Amino acid sequence: MKVLIPSPLRPYTQQREVDAKGATLGEILEDLDRAFPGIRFRMIDEQDHVRPHMRFFINGEQVFDMDRALRPSDEIQIVQALSGG
Repeated sequence: MKVLIPSPLRPYTQQREVDAKGATLGEILEDLDRAFPGIRFRMIDEQDHVRPHMRFFINGEQVFDMDRALRPSDEIQIVQALSGG
């Protein structure tokens, strides 16, 4: 499955787009972490909650549920929101 990686996470992948496998969004993130150790922790905290500045989109629709079922044709986009003042 195609996963689009935001610029702040590209030091892990060295690529804008990577492939990952999984039946749910949570499994995709685990697969990414196997391929790129440490990347999941930048998105998911110690309590398994999505970090406040992270957003996940499946086929352009924002998703909050890590158990969301996926199809092999789905495209996942990870977005890191900007913050500051």
